[in-house]
Amino acid sequence: MESEPLLSAADKSWCADPDFNSLERAPRTGSYSSVASSGGGALLQGDVRAPNLEEANGNADESLYVNQAVVFIEDAIQYRSIDHRVDQNSLQLYRWWYSDPCQWIINVTIFVNLALAFVEKPSSLTLTSDVRYRKAAWEPPCGLTEGIELVTFLLFIADLSVKSYLFGWTEFMKNKWLLGYFLALSVSFADWTVSLCFMCREGVRIRRLLRPFFLLQNSSLMKKTLKCIKRTLPEMGSVMLLLALHLCLFTMFGMLLFAHAKDSKVDVEWSRYFRNLPDSLTTLLVLLTTANNPDVMIPAYSLNRAYCLFFIIFSVIGSLILMNLLTAIIYNQFRGYLMKSVQASLLRRRLGIRAAFEVLAFYRVVASPSREETACVDCETFIKVLEKVKLDAYCKMAIIEQAKRSAGGVLSAERFQKIFDELDKDPVRQHPPRPVYQSRCLQILQILGSHRYFDYLGNVVALANLLSICVVLMIDAEKSGSDRDDFSLGAINCFFILYYVLEMALKMFSLGIKNYVSYTSNIFDGVLTLILLVLQICTFAIYSFPRPDWKPDMQGLLSLWEMVRLVNMFIVFRFLRIIPNIKVMALVAGTVLDLVKNLRAFAGILLVVYYVFAIIGIDLFKGAIPNPRNTSSSGEAPGNETLSCGSFEQLEYWPNNFDDFAAALVTLWDVMVVNNWQVFLDAYSRYSSPWSKLYFVAWWLVSSVVWVNLFVALILENFIHKWDRSYRQQTAALAQSQQVEYHMTVQLMFREDLEEPTDEELLDRLHHHPHLHLSR
Repeated sequence: MESEPLLSAADKSWCADPDFNSLERAPRTGSYSSVASSGGGALLQGDVRAPNLEEANGNADESLYVNQAVVFIEDAIQYRSIDHRVDQNSLQLYRWWYSDPCQWIINVTIFVNLALAFVEKPSSLTLTSDVRYRKAAWEPPCGLTEGIELVTFLLFIADLSVKSYLFGWTEFMKNKWLLGYFLALSVSFADWTVSLCFMCREGVRIRRLLRPFFLLQNSSLMKKTLKCIKRTLPEMGSVMLLLALHLCLFTMFGMLLFAHAKDSKVDVEWSRYFRNLPDSLTTLLVLLTTANNPDVMIPAYSLNRAYCLFFIIFSVIGSLILMNLLTAIIYNQFRGYLMKSVQASLLRRRLGIRAAFEVLAFYRVVASPSREETACVDCETFIKVLEKVKLDAYCKMAIIEQAKRSAGGVLSAERFQKIFDELDKDPVRQHPPRPVYQSRCLQILQILGSHRYFDYLGNVVALANLLSICVVLMIDAEKSGSDRDDFSLGAINCFFILYYVLEMALKMFSLGIKNYVSYTSNIFDGVLTLILLVLQICTFAIYSFPRPDWKPDMQGLLSLWEMVRLVNMFIVFRFLRIIPNIKVMALVAGTVLDLVKNLRAFAGILLVVYYVFAIIGIDLFKGAIPNPRNTSSSGEAPGNETLSCGSFEQLEYWPNNFDDFAAALVTLWDVMVVNNWQVFLDAYSRYSSPWSKLYFVAWWLVSSVVWVNLFVALILENFIHKWDRSYRQQTAALAQSQQVEYHMTVQLMFREDLEEPTDEELLDRLHHHPHLHLSR
């Protein structure tokens, strides 16, 4: 469940209004009061508060406080909301439901529910989607996919029920995602019942459109991304309005310039592109994406060179100015999106940790009323709690070590938060010691094999290998198999593979096998070297050793040339080892890796959009593209002699259709790329309806205009931040940071720009917790 925005201090601040909700205050600063509950203990759900500390002390339950703290810390680790029930039974249910096995089951259920579209009617289980060669697909019997779908519904109902109970009825009614979850399940189950009543022969299945919602509601990152997109839509709408105005004005100008004339030679532009208003709008809309440029201009330009000004001005204003302005607006709105996401995650983490601190601090007061009531936590109690927390062993040990260093054996609130910074760090891999050799010659050989210049030599050899392959391929590019110089390429491969084997052996000798495999780069090189060695041995076994008259015939599964080509492909992969040694290339590669890690939410939203549009496309255009072998129109004559150049039929785009889910996804991808997307507009307007253009234009706006621009904006944000950071790291501080025990993760990429929440803000949020009551 996603947390609410940080409450305004002026509106709902407990600190500003101590009598908020008429809560009783303890007589001394730092004291606590508890909630009377059947489970006993301090921070429990309920509305009646214990009048004094002694009454709470009588109901103290150590296991309850410990479990509360454990759950809050685990919420902080996973960046989850803490607005859930905190009684003993609810905590056990919460930990069990959010355990890895249960969440894995939910994720698999979502995947299965989405994947049903490939199997259910119309099935995608055919070798090809081409209407000319596609055979009848296997259709599952009625009840098979519906039975699987019912199982997924039951698991979703269980998920919704558990979440509703854990977060409470009040929070359930406030949360739009949980309400939408309930509504989607209700509609899906009703539609599922209708399918069975009609024996799976109903025309439209509404529940197929609702399936992506189950993916959305299970990802907080995707929810945040949707909120950002929603905030960006008003600014995007202004540019869209300018684009629409620009398109309409130039459509009018185009229809006036290229009006119907008596001369057929002059009339070509009108007959092809500006015959009527829909065709004119479509023509210029496609030109906005440059997909039909310069085709649309040629008929008029061939008559008078001045006509080119119309198309150039349209493209400059639309494609170069307005479309790039749209990208700039989206970038401006999404600039700092990753930082904002990390800021929200930081707030959740700090809030969960502070809640754990408050629970343990109250337990300390309850357990020993004679102690000074300063808000702090005993290290012994904290370590007991941490032992139960699901956390990586190395991180748990680091936090325990930090806790043991605390003065007086207690942790203050600030110190309690500080030691959890270890959560944001990854351990530096400790490499095993190198072997020690007594012989002077072996020591010299070890120094040579482990020196960084030996790695540089390996990069030079890999570059030389790649260049030699390119030269041989260029020489033999147009030669037949009988004329190809297999001996040269085979001998070159033998030489370089022998070097790679010797290099791997020398590194293993110098570093030791355990030390060698502790480096990812060595594992990469070693695996590729072993693959190359195995392939080369197979080549020798089948075709013998290279020689000048080395022209064996086809033997076995692969010809000699195919075997050599396979070896060369892996050699090209080995060339990637130079990337970490080139700073700019390493920076770009690092940006790509960071994008892969942080763009899961955007990829998920794109998947949702693809899924919805594919289902709609199947409902609208299933069977719209006919099999040309079953038609006898003159436009589909054999040999394509009478087909229009660039048409759907002439280009043989027959596999691009909406006859099944898999084909629909590929068709949508082809349209999103906008290369020749006017072909789809024309074909489906002829085979289906002229109104089909609205579907493809809507898909272009959502996918190519909105999502692609969001993707570009995030690439710019990530790369610019990483570029600036790379220059700051070239200072002397970099040398010191490389000596610390941990490396920072992506979560800390924007940490220096984040604003730490204050104690007042954290306590204010905890004070408004629906099930956790503080009176401090």
